[in-house]
Amino acid sequence: MTTGVQEPMAATRGQRKKPRVFVLASTYPRWPGDHEPSFVHELCRRLLDRFDVTVVTSHVQDAAREETMDGVDVLRYRYAPESWQTLVYGGGIAVNLRRSPWKYLLVPGFILMQYLAARTAIRRRGADVVHAHWLIPQGTVAACLGRRLRIPFVVTSHGGDLFGLRGRALTAMKRDVAERAAGVTVVSQAMSDELAHIGVSTVAVDVIPMGVDLKTRFAADARIARSADELLFVGRLVAKKGLPNLLGALALLVRDRPACRLTIAGFGPEEQALRRQVERLGLADRVTFLGPVQQQDLPALYRRAALLAAPFVRDASGNQEGLPVVLMEAIACGCPVVVGQVAGLADLLGPEPTRYCVDPTDAQKLAAAIAHVLDHPDEASAWVERKRQYALSQFDWDVIASRYGDVLERALSTR
Repeated sequence: MTTGVQEPMAATRGQRKKPRVFVLASTYPRWPGDHEPSFVHELCRRLLDRFDVTVVTSHVQDAAREETMDGVDVLRYRYAPESWQTLVYGGGIAVNLRRSPWKYLLVPGFILMQYLAARTAIRRRGADVVHAHWLIPQGTVAACLGRRLRIPFVVTSHGGDLFGLRGRALTAMKRDVAERAAGVTVVSQAMSDELAHIGVSTVAVDVIPMGVDLKTRFAADARIARSADELLFVGRLVAKKGLPNLLGALALLVRDRPACRLTIAGFGPEEQALRRQVERLGLADRVTFLGPVQQQDLPALYRRAALLAAPFVRDASGNQEGLPVVLMEAIACGCPVVVGQVAGLADLLGPEPTRYCVDPTDAQKLAAAIAHVLDHPDEASAWVERKRQYALSQFDWDVIASRYGDVLERALSTR
């Protein structure tokens, strides 16, 4: 990874060989090896063979204001005094607002400064299309830029923005962004259905998930023996991940399987509450909190675990998963899974009922599904191998980046 913007700021359209995409995002890697979600960056760097890519994202303490990451120009804007720039990371905007309502005061500056930073950079560098990740707030910013600068934009919803931001005004904003966009993508068919439900019926929606490196990083390794009793959880420690339900199921499992244990790879605002639950349930010697784990270290966890437990739920705000990348990573590594029933999973697991997808709020059912995998590892491995072969053809980054590139090029034609 190199730092420093490598292209003159005053580049003109005539000097460019490829169209320029300006990407608007909230969550983005802050530095090399960052444990924050990296899917937007992974997509951006794979678009470089077809586009020049510049990302405009929020600044955070200790991150560079401008740098080039794997060939992608990254511009980070300040939206508050540095020590107050706490709206995005550590769980996400929605979670941070629920935990600390005072942070609503940061929202107007967050949105306004992204708009001003993007407008300034576009005027200096030139842009052909804008790609906004999340309907709100980035989609709103892109719509304003589109009107002001006459640039088409594509908006991608990842789930939380569509399912979790409720209310008449917010729904109207989402509908307005989608209808103004030159292209709309969502990461699961269930999200496309939700857009139609809120009244977005005149817009063609492409269902394109985020990708996973299924050929090199996340791949099965038959030389590594799976544990007979280690359960694995990977993800942010937030309500929609359903971890309290998993701990309740574990308390039931250990009655008959005293060797059963759970490894939790992740961090987030619910950690202290989860640790207290572990103590109350008497599971302190059976649960390990690893904290944040870097991407390059995840395959080893998937390859050794008996199964990935992903008890997804719809949280109190309506937020739920779109199509979880962690699920694709585990399956790519040949790791059996037990997951909570949320609508977006059908794109990967298929529409047919399966014993590996259950109501996680029922501790007995969740424990029974996990026990079945532990008792029938060959059956579970055969099932996950079928899903792995399907994932290779549909969700590898090469396939996904090509599809996003096509959407961006279609948007270019609307200029």
